[in-house]
Amino acid sequence: MDRVNAQQTRRILDLIVGASGVVLATLLILITFSIVCWYIIGYKYVFLRRASRESARFLDAFWQSRRLDDIYQTASELSRSPISHVFRAGYIELGKLRAQDSPDTGGVRADSADLADLESIERSLSRAQTSEITRLESMVPFLATTGATAPFIGLFGTVWGIMNSFRSIGVRGQANLATVAPGIAEALIATAIGLIAAIPAVMAYNYFVRRIKVQASEMESFSKDFLNIVKRHFFK
Repeated sequence: MDRVNAQQTRRILDLIVGASGVVLATLLILITFSIVCWYIIGYKYVFLRRASRESARFLDAFWQSRRLDDIYQTASELSRSPISHVFRAGYIELGKLRAQDSPDTGGVRADSADLADLESIERSLSRAQTSEITRLESMVPFLATTGATAPFIGLFGTVWGIMNSFRSIGVRGQANLATVAPGIAEALIATAIGLIAAIPAVMAYNYFVRRIKVQASEMESFSKDFLNIVKRHFFK
């Protein structure tokens, strides 16, 4: 059984190596796409898993601590957490407002804050969310591009290979299985490689999009909670 599989694999490799220039170029493009996609899949899986874990740790620290300075220190240590970056953006903006309102004491007077200050903090949180979502989505669109284009690239190679097969039939003036089969097999390999590249890319893209949506939702919820806390303690 293993011997039969080895022979079949060798035949497929012989077809790939002996393919025409256009079909071979198509296969190389698809193989390159597939390699890049698998690198992105591995990298983003680890990246998003760490981001999720550190976000959970940060939220635990945030709700357990009563001092923003201590939370900021924790956020600095959890650099892979998108929520920690959102908090740091809001904390820094709050610190700037504290310095403007009370340059001598470094504190915040309850009557010094106004609606403009709150909107400024909200904008900082929103910018941080946008930046973090962009960071989370980096490289993921390539998976969608591969999933959408790889089958068509493979189909192009297939069509080209079948055209060569019919041209060979026309030159030889005869059509039998021995004449047609190698060319068609060579052509269909392009479609197969295209599907091999596209299917994992589409599945991974959908998975990562869902994970990113969860992270974005958590950032949005945290921003609202943070604004409520700031409003309650610094805005009267």
